[in-house]
Amino acid sequence: MSSFTTRPEIRGTFGVVASTHWIASAVGMSILEKGGNAFDAAVATGLVLNVVEPHLNGPGGDLPVVFYSASTDKVEVLCAQGPAPAGATIEHYRGVGLDVIPGDGLLATVIPGAFDGWMLMARDHGSLPLRDLLEPAIYYAEQGHPTLARVSATIKGLDDFFRTEWPTSHATWLPGGSAPEADELFRNPVLAQTWTRLLDEAETRTGREAQIEAARDIFYRGFVAEEIDTFVRSTEVMDGSGSRHKGVLTADDMANWQASYEAPLTYDYHGWTVAKTGPWGQGPVLLQSLALLKGFDLASLDPAGAEFVHFVTEAMKLAYADREVYYGDPAFTEVPMDQLLSDAYNDERRKLITDTASFDLRPGILPGYEAQARTTMAVIDSAGITTTGIYEPTMAHLSEKRGDTVHIDIIDRWGNMVSATPSGGWLQSSPTIPSLGFCLNSRAQMFWLTPGLPTSLAPGKRPRTTLTPSIASFEGRPTLAFGTPGGDQQDQWQLSLFLRLVNHGLNLQQSIDMPLFHTTHFPGSFHPRQRQPGHIMVENNFGDDVIAALRAKGHSVEEAGTWTVGRLTAAKREPNGLLKAGATPRLMQAYAIGR
Repeated sequence: MSSFTTRPEIRGTFGVVASTHWIASAVGMSILEKGGNAFDAAVATGLVLNVVEPHLNGPGGDLPVVFYSASTDKVEVLCAQGPAPAGATIEHYRGVGLDVIPGDGLLATVIPGAFDGWMLMARDHGSLPLRDLLEPAIYYAEQGHPTLARVSATIKGLDDFFRTEWPTSHATWLPGGSAPEADELFRNPVLAQTWTRLLDEAETRTGREAQIEAARDIFYRGFVAEEIDTFVRSTEVMDGSGSRHKGVLTADDMANWQASYEAPLTYDYHGWTVAKTGPWGQGPVLLQSLALLKGFDLASLDPAGAEFVHFVTEAMKLAYADREVYYGDPAFTEVPMDQLLSDAYNDERRKLITDTASFDLRPGILPGYEAQARTTMAVIDSAGITTTGIYEPTMAHLSEKRGDTVHIDIIDRWGNMVSATPSGGWLQSSPTIPSLGFCLNSRAQMFWLTPGLPTSLAPGKRPRTTLTPSIASFEGRPTLAFGTPGGDQQDQWQLSLFLRLVNHGLNLQQSIDMPLFHTTHFPGSFHPRQRQPGHIMVENNFGDDVIAALRAKGHSVEEAGTWTVGRLTAAKREPNGLLKAGATPRLMQAYAIGR
């Protein structure tokens, strides 16, 4: 096994920050240098990512966080995944001629949750004033940042559509009528004005917590909510259905919602305890995969070999099949997670894993859930089969450029840990609100318009998001924060990272740099919700022998270029206080910083 890495594993004792953009990582580190903690740094980093990766996240998006607070000595989940608006009923969507919720436009929008999540975390766990957290994002929106090549390509691909159908987006992203070129400085002065006005109004209050509470109020009950309400009520736009629709989100929806905390779901694996979101996210699939893989001697296998890839892939196929039948918002549906994570259940499921690739979607059928399983499988069959191994989260009917996600991992000198996966509000997902400089999310596309499923659309219900940050403890001590963008692939790439760390003793950067793989065997969470049975995508640096061996096992192999799959980042704290971090070289954007 080669020890070569594309960059060093970052090590120090003061603090480490890893994110999917070098500017955001630098901002996070600057907050630690100011005396802020990991929570302060995460907020500032997240808000800057809204600016520098606008094709992957925005202020109108979503946010789950798994975090460890040294002061409370607890690992918790912050849920800033907004639910469906009051007007988002199956009857309404069916009434406007839809069978599937489109992947873009205003009908795909749920309540934007990310900003309230950041502010709640800053209020309860941070230490710096609001201005310190907002000013970096204001600076880059106002003064400009170098346009990523992928941002430029995304905007160029949507030029005609924006011009014809979403003129407010055209004005924002093609100022003067032209898309920004790669590395050209891009500014979003309207967004800078929005944050500046919010900050000025919040600072009329006295005290850090009062100002943060004011910011929450201004966004969800003040001028921001009012501008969103006005725009949605008065705007009818083209979406992926091929027709124009108005949205259903209102100021009342925003005023009556707030982010919240909850306990994580956990699973123990070889001395480690992995903490994930509940089944309103896809996070438990990683836990289920560990429960299945616990019965294999993975440590004896080459972590870049065909046997390792095969067993991990087959376990994921089973876990993701269960996701389709059982996962949903537990406030609306009973999700039998205790059974799904039990040894007895997974000992039986493991028997389905053989030396041959499976092509059938095989959820476990639990007593009392037979009808739910039948209905779910019928809906999946109606969505059909895709011919590509890349799921298209948004705007697939218009552009080859997909929306995606960003990620942040931070550990400070006090041992606080944050793993956050902001997403949604992509520039290509929804028309820009001209008075605010940002757009809304498209997370409602996760819902089905068939009644009776855990993921059926209903007002107040959280969509089953793909966003899935991770914290892992070793022998009871919070140790590792990790995650990645990538829709349905997020937990697949994270699983490979974690298994290679735990079973093979690799360091963070070695694990991140190793060849990655994923399957689209199960239905995608994004429009048009299709699947590709037996599929596996592998980076071609696995080598010809490994790829041939996978094909010999029956896998439908799709090769990807070297270092083109996944955007993993990770941070780790050793028992002696040594901090480590790593970030993927893929796309040449992510960076880890520390000292």
